[in-house]
Amino acid sequence: MITYEYPFNERIRTLLRLEDLFEKTSHFIAHQGHQEHHVALVTLFDILETASRADLKLDLIQELERQRQTLLAFRNNPEISEEALSGALYEIEQASAALLAMTGRIGQHLRDNEWLMGIKSRAAIPGGVCEFDVPSYHFWLHHPAETRRAALEGWTRPFLPLRDALTIVLRLLRASGRPDHFVAKSGAFQLMLGGSSAQMVRLRLAHEMAVIPEISANKYALNVRFACPDGSLRPRHTDQDVDFEMTFCNL
Repeated sequence: MITYEYPFNERIRTLLRLEDLFEKTSHFIAHQGHQEHHVALVTLFDILETASRADLKLDLIQELERQRQTLLAFRNNPEISEEALSGALYEIEQASAALLAMTGRIGQHLRDNEWLMGIKSRAAIPGGVCEFDVPSYHFWLHHPAETRRAALEGWTRPFLPLRDALTIVLRLLRASGRPDHFVAKSGAFQLMLGGSSAQMVRLRLAHEMAVIPEISANKYALNVRFACPDGSLRPRHTDQDVDFEMTFCNL
C-alpha cells in the first residue's frame, strides 16, 4: 500500500515538509560518505529556511498544550490504559518543556556561523560548491567520517525539540481519523465536505494499481483524479475504476 497525504492548510503543510526534511537529514548523516554528508548539510539548510516561520514554535507549544488538556480529561476512565495515558502525557510535557527552553530565533546557531552561511549561499547556485568555489568546504569533506558526523549532529541538535514536537503532533493527527473505503468510477472521485474542519486527508491504495492520485480540496469539496504514469510524459487520466481508502484527519 502507498499512502498519499494532502494537507488542507499551510500549518500542516509546513509540518509535513519539516518531517520529510528531518528524516532525510537523519538518513544521510548516518552514512559514511562525504557525498551523503553534503546532502545532509544542504537538507539542514532547507530545515533552517522552512522552520523560519516566526509563529511555528508557538503553534506547536499551543497544540501540545491543547492535546495535553484533551488527554487529561481521560484520567480515571476505566476504558483507557492509565499506563499508556501517563506515557503520552509525559511525552507531550517533555516536548513542550524542550520547546520552551529554546531561546532566540530558530536556527540562529547556523546563522551565526559565517562559514556555514557562506556554504549555504553557494549551495543555492547550481554546482556552486565545487572545490574551486569553496576550498575550505572541500577540505572539510575530506575529514574523517566520524568528525563530519559529529559536526552535523551538533548543527542538527538545536532543531531536535522542534522535530520531536512536530512528530507528536503529526502522529496524533494521523491517528485522529477513521479510514473509509471508496471507489473512483472511471478514475474520478468527488466528495462534498460541507464546510468540514479536516486538516489533512490520507489516501491509501495498492501499489499494484499503478495510479497516482491528483488531489484538490478545500473545506467544501474534495476532488481526486487518478492518473497513470507514462514514462517521460505527463501522467494521463485513467479510465479504470480505482479502489482506495481515505481518512480525514483533524486535531
